[in-house]
Amino acid sequence: MLNGSFMSNLTRVSHAKTRSISAENFTGEKGKGGMATEGTGAQCARELGLGWKLSPSIELMGKSTVTLAEIEGPGIIQHIWMTSHNHHWRKLVLRAYWDGEENPSIEVPFGDFFCNGWTERCNVNSFPIAVNPAGGFNSYWEMPFRTSAKWTIENLSDDATHLYYQFTYALTEVPEDAAYFHAQWRRNNPLPYKEVHTIVDGIKGHGHYVGTYMAWGVNSNNWWGEGEIKFFMDGDQEYPTICGTGTEDYFGGAWNFEFPQGQYGTYSTAFLGMPQVIKPDGLYRSQQRFGMYRWHILDPIRFEDDLKVTIQALGWRSHGRYLPLQDDISSTAFWYQIEPHTAHPVFPGLNELEVV
Repeated sequence: MLNGSFMSNLTRVSHAKTRSISAENFTGEKGKGGMATEGTGAQCARELGLGWKLSPSIELMGKSTVTLAEIEGPGIIQHIWMTSHNHHWRKLVLRAYWDGEENPSIEVPFGDFFCNGWTERCNVNSFPIAVNPAGGFNSYWEMPFRTSAKWTIENLSDDATHLYYQFTYALTEVPEDAAYFHAQWRRNNPLPYKEVHTIVDGIKGHGHYVGTYMAWGVNSNNWWGEGEIKFFMDGDQEYPTICGTGTEDYFGGAWNFEFPQGQYGTYSTAFLGMPQVIKPDGLYRSQQRFGMYRWHILDPIRFEDDLKVTIQALGWRSHGRYLPLQDDISSTAFWYQIEPHTAHPVFPGLNELEVV
């Protein structure tokens, strides 16, 4: 049965069968890795022949969608590694479908899924997501499925790119109460005046919310993170059950993230972080950009019927008054739930995704 590997049970043997899908073994079939006779490395290996890195990647053509992995279950995806050129990170869209569903459970731009929503790379050192030099994207989210798993990637641009990838999974029984992994991306650019940014809405069913990544571009001077995050669950209407105290507080920081004085202090820890700050000179200048994550792994947000998550964008104006901001805010919500799920909103086009 499904049995994640942790230090507490790493000594226990299992009858699960480990498999891997990559450009060197498109199906994950046992004993069929490294048998490619053509691929992106064929010219480099022309003097060495079969088994010498003939197919380390795929060429993802412009305006195309490629199926990266199709797996018959039951099983669990345990690790995903990917890399591509950074100028494509918002032009590529990852989608995942569990058990033959028509609507994807995961639909997120390539970079945002791995906490790199801007086109400038930042390293991430967290429990489920690790990004390493120079653009190695890793996911350790557990993703169980019962009959099938399908992952695709769409290139929205006209330009081709190379994609390197590997899915490591186990073929094993899945417990009856194991939920399915979901992820959804949204953007306001700019956020309308006096409106809140909706991180996710319309979740229906039984599950738990496990994480938030935000790529936040500030369009004004001065401190920008006074806004509260709110979790509306199981019938909440005007007022939420959970209300935060400030943006930096939700992401585990405090006092404007300012450390040392006059600077933003970046950090990347197991469950929360602000690993990326892109800014002009000065602490509070306009057009700064931030990347932040918060994983609810030890404190999942449980819901039984429905869930909506929003965050305010608040800065300061004269005489100690709040200023509702009109920032460029992108968010990725991560959660587990029992299927079926509500279909995600219609995914935006390339112009709405673009970072400029």
